Amino acid sequence: MNAAANIAAIAAEQGVALQALLAEVVAAWRAAGANVVGVTAETHGLPDRTCGAGYLRDIASGKPYSIYLDVAPSHTSCHLDNAGVAHAGALIVDQIAAADVVVLNKFGKLEAMGEGLLPAFAAAIAAGKPLLTTVSDNHRKAWQSFAPGAVVLAAKKATLSDWWNATARRDHPGRNAVRPLAVSETSSTGAS
Repeated sequence: MNAAANIAAIAAEQGVALQALLAEVVAAWRAAGANVVGVTAETHGLPDRTCGAGYLRDIASGKPYSIYLDVAPSHTSCHLDNAGVAHAGALIVDQIAAADVVVLNKFGKLEAMGEGLLPAFAAAIAAGKPLLTTVSDNHRKAWQSFAPGAVVLAAKKATLSDWWNATARRDHPGRNAVRPLAVSETSSTGAS
């Protein structure tokens, strides 16, 4: 596996199921002893909104960071708080040096514009840390420009475990692999 294979994106439409998948694999990797840092996303849970952005949860501390604006800016119907995303990203940059793997909820419109979590993405890559994220078709071209040669993974627990086990064996030959997944865990989360 080459160095670019250390960087992986789940190619799928964004949503609650995809973030739940990230949270599940993060929990499994942490239970196996990996130092996982980064953020996963949680919805605000409010009905009738065009944007589901709510919180970014710091994986290491469990602390939630609000990324939701009560009132959308006049130029958009999205309630995403750009400053909140940038703040959460800045706080994880210091955690990256000690990480075994970095998980960032998504490479989306903010990152495609050079904002949001982009400093955390750049820090993980510069440090040579394994990096897992998600990317939708809308931002795939920007992702490929940012991380050429990155691996594209299916939204399946078994696929993500295989990627991590291959990465961990290469980077930490003595590390225990994540436990094998049961047959019932190998199905897709419904995120496509």
